[in-house]
Amino acid sequence: MTAVPPRVERFVELTADELRARLPEALSLYVTAMRYPAGTAEQRAPMWLAHMLRADWSCVGAFDTDDRMVGIAYGYRGAPGQWWHEQVRRGIIERSGVALADRWLDDYFELTEVHVLPVTQGRGVGEQLLRRLLSSVRSTKVLLSTPEGPSRAWRLYYRVGFTDVLRHYRFTGDPRPFGVLGRVLPL
Repeated sequence: MTAVPPRVERFVELTADELRARLPEALSLYVTAMRYPAGTAEQRAPMWLAHMLRADWSCVGAFDTDDRMVGIAYGYRGAPGQWWHEQVRRGIIERSGVALADRWLDDYFELTEVHVLPVTQGRGVGEQLLRRLLSSVRSTKVLLSTPEGPSRAWRLYYRVGFTDVLRHYRFTGDPRPFGVLGRVLPL
């Protein structure tokens, strides 16, 4: 017998305080969606808390009829000095030059996390999270990174108009290759 996917009841813009209150649930969703080892949540919690303090931080959650979180997306304004910004800048410069790095890394929103419980994937939840989150972004561009390889995430990002910025890039501390994708806003 196959489990019935939970029905998404509502999408909610979450404040930093609201996400802090639900952080264990959100991190559990993240670990499940990414198929990471259980200890990953404790390692990521301080990072997610620090991200909430960044300029233009915004978050949207998807909740089922029992008020359980089944999806989450968040991001913030990217800026020089941030780890991801500096890693991506270095990668773009090495492969394509300073001009392309300057073009993409000026006035952008870093789409940091988009995750949907696997049992709920393939039903448009990720796209709704993405659209709702990016609808209020004031930056002129959005950038994200995602592990290389065919996935629902890649199909979603290409479907809504993201293009390749940097492919097969290895971030410091992670052996997996990543793709960096971007697009001009609004969606």
